[in-house]
Amino acid sequence: MSTPSAEPSVPVGWGVLAAGKIARTFATDLAHVPGARLAAVGARSADRAAALVHDVLGPDPVDPPAVHGSYAALVADPDVDVVYVASPHSLHLDHVRLALEAGKHVLCEKPVALRAADWETMVALAAEHDRFLMEAMWTACHPVVLGLVEALATGAYGTPRHLRAELGFRVDAGPEDRLVDPALGAGALLDMGIYPLTLAHLLLGPAEETTALAALSDDAVDLDVTVVSRHAGGALATSSASLTSWSDRTAALATDRGRIDLLGSFHHPDGAVFVPAAGDDEQGEAHGGREQHLAPVGEVLGRGYGNEAAEVGRCLRAGLRESPMVPHAQTAALMRQLDAVRTQVGIRYPGD
Repeated sequence: MSTPSAEPSVPVGWGVLAAGKIARTFATDLAHVPGARLAAVGARSADRAAALVHDVLGPDPVDPPAVHGSYAALVADPDVDVVYVASPHSLHLDHVRLALEAGKHVLCEKPVALRAADWETMVALAAEHDRFLMEAMWTACHPVVLGLVEALATGAYGTPRHLRAELGFRVDAGPEDRLVDPALGAGALLDMGIYPLTLAHLLLGPAEETTALAALSDDAVDLDVTVVSRHAGGALATSSASLTSWSDRTAALATDRGRIDLLGSFHHPDGAVFVPAAGDDEQGEAHGGREQHLAPVGEVLGRGYGNEAAEVGRCLRAGLRESPMVPHAQTAALMRQLDAVRTQVGIRYPGD
């Protein structure tokens, strides 16, 4: 079985499974990750894999990755230590199984599976083969979000009471598109809703109660979803996702001392700022009544996918089989929450 060297100077060999848009972005971000190397790309054809390499590294790369015309060939490549699974989420279970059974560690794009039971199967497979497994949730690895979590833990910004987060854009696509094809697990919930739900989990803790409403298409694809969740201490979160409308993609956390805004798109934010309440003398005195920008933890690597890869590399060199930053229990809790939403609003996926 392939195990990366504990020596940081020896790069972790990455294999990218699939050759779509997100695979290209991830492969591009690897160049920003110390100790990481794009070792191979596998796609449904060698031409697709070669096109990704050309787009990312140019026509004549110095250290070209191997190109494979099948996923089986990719996971059999001895230079690949860890596989990044970037296929549609309805195929994740099969592809994660393929990689784990070949002795590879796995980083699987979000949502990691269609349902909680599939994730449990992946975790069992990872344990059976003694391999690392992590969901590729860049929000949980983002320096700004990590800084916000640390800031809240100090208590200096008050007790969180309500989080609002929304992510939506209009999708005008044919019925075969991944975002609207029921056979591929289409819908706003898994593609976008997982982001505000993850943010709520990170900032407020696991949801203790979840209530949801959705607007479904004639094919029972969830076009718009709103979830209200209750967390520890009675804190509430309102999470919205849409395939039909343009949201501002922002998030704000209200505390008993003010408000924290995530700047830019909240799931990969540009920064976080605390706005003290006008009547809060303690915060007004501490911060001069002015907005305070919260410090990130580290720097963003590439577009942010690089931070996921850096965390995987750190864990592998430490001999870990799951990440404390994106632990298995966190992914499991969010998958169970997604299942609860699906049950409430009537969303069904292949295999249900």
